[in-house]
Formats: sequence, structure tokens, C-alpha cells
Amino acid sequence: MAYARGRMPRLIDDIRTPRLLLRAWRDDDAPAFAALNADPRVMEHFPSLLTREESDAAVGRIRQNHREQGFGLWAAELPGIADFIGFIGLQVVKFDAHFTPCVEIGWRLAHAHWGHGYATEGARASIDVAFGEAGLEEIVAMTTPSNERSQRVMKKLGMHRNEADDFEHPKLPEGHPLRVHVLYRLSKREAQRPA
Repeated sequence: MAYARGRMPRLIDDIRTPRLLLRAWRDDDAPAFAALNADPRVMEHFPSLLTREESDAAVGRIRQNHREQGFGLWAAELPGIADFIGFIGLQVVKFDAHFTPCVEIGWRLAHAHWGHGYATEGARASIDVAFGEAGLEEIVAMTTPSNERSQRVMKKLGMHRNEADDFEHPKLPEGHPLRVHVLYRLSKREAQRPA
């Protein structure tokens, strides 16, 4: 089992990498997050764009999950450059599938900040937390088959895909063009192997 419900690590608010600060969310992050969620380029592999109300509700859920789990989808900042560029981090998967219960690693960055390696850099720091302070044995990542950009990040992180793990996302209706998802995994043991 990759994740045992009920285990609560200490609250991890901030993570620093060479270029990023992954931090707790602030109220003033909401407008930039709403703009990101309304960008068709960013949301291409999601069922729909988010309204401001939907985006604000997502921030509320992210903050609540962080308080409950001790880790979460941290707000990503480029200190001295940009106060908010999106999120990177960890979240408990809240639907039933053959690979749950588990924790997912994920990212969503504003289009202006794509192509600079920020998702990979922040995700590597999140993996350190996952297999360190959070005490996890495995993490997963998922996306649509057409989202090659995110799959490249997953591969850079050392994650691997077994086609037998691919699944139909239960939160999307039968026949939805984005219902089929690919699943990547990374175990603590794999992450600790020398490169």
C-alpha cells in the first residue's frame, strides 16, 4: 500500500530549491491562480476551464488538504521574479481505483513559466518530502495520453509507466475524450537508487 490514511506528518509549509520557493498559499494568490485556470493552454488536458468561483474553491480545498495531510500542493514562487507561478506538490488521491489509496505528485504552472524546468525542479523537492518527512513508500502521477509534456517530466523524475496500470478516470463520464489516463509510479526504493 502506497499511502496509509490517518498518518499525519508535521505541517510542511515551505520548501526551497535553487530557484523556487514552494510555500503555503496566501489569499493574494487567488487572482493569479484563477487566471492560470482560465487559460486554455494550461487547461488543455482538463475537462474544462475553471470559473473564478471554481478556482477559489480549489484553493480552499488545497489549503484544507494541506492542513489535514501535513503536505500538499504548494504555491510555487520565483523569489524576486514572480510571487506566484502555479503549484507543485503532493495530494492524496480522492477516488477509488486499482492503485488507491495513494499520493499523487502534480504540478500546474502558468504558461509563461513553461519550458524552464520549474516543474521538474519543484517535483524533485516534493519527492524528497514524500519519501522523507511524509514517510511514503510510493507516489504516482497521472495524466491523459496526449499530455506528452507532463509525461516527459514524469520520466525525468524516474517514474515509470506500466500500460496495465492505465485506467479510466472515475470522475469523468463514460465516453469523455479525457477519461482514459496513464499512470506513472515511483517507489521510495527506486528513488534512492544511484543515478
